Amino acid sequence: MKLSKRLTQIERMVTPGYSHIWDCCCDHGHLGAALLSHSGAQIHFVDIVPALITELENRLQQHYPDLADNWTTHCLDVAALPLEQHSSRQLIIIAGVGGDLIKQFVSAIQQTHAGLSLDFLLCPVHHQFALRQTLIELNFSLKDEALIEENHRFYEIILVSADSNAGRPISPVGDRLWQAHSEEQQGIIQRYLQTTLNHYQRMQQGSTVDVSHIIEAYRSVID
Repeated sequence: MKLSKRLTQIERMVTPGYSHIWDCCCDHGHLGAALLSHSGAQIHFVDIVPALITELENRLQQHYPDLADNWTTHCLDVAALPLEQHSSRQLIIIAGVGGDLIKQFVSAIQQTHAGLSLDFLLCPVHHQFALRQTLIELNFSLKDEALIEENHRFYEIILVSADSNAGRPISPVGDRLWQAHSEEQQGIIQRYLQTTLNHYQRMQQGSTVDVSHIIEAYRSVID
């Protein structure tokens, strides 16, 4: 199964060295299956929808019979991952849901498992600024980040560590995100920045919520 552009970028950002990788909100399991083929880690497929997990388990048994010991399926809430069963380095991937929900998941996981060696690879569909604020409040560190455009939608992909010393400080609006290495990427960056500014400017005009600090933070990218 060929991965989408978004899932391909997420896969590229999975660095070696993890013993367990949790593909959360895994849907049809395409990302986890790709990682199963080459990561060398135990892959955990997690979704809260029973029918999806049943279908996925049948498909994995059919297509990966030789790797049956390298994957596990879990039908549960992401906030309830049994991470305490493993003391080694673990990666938790959460993609395809909103930043507000990811905030809840990450905060709950960190509160329950503060002593474990955890990295998070996050790809929210919206509310990126709010998610970054929570990661900063949790004293996480940034290991990598990327910006892609797929089907006229923009996605930030953020790799962070619960260890504050494992990377660099997290920016509220992104740092490496705005560094273009091609004309195509420069165009994506400009479109995303303008789209984001337009969104918050409309919010500022039509709401009692003050988002002027967010607008200024994104405008500072241009300076």
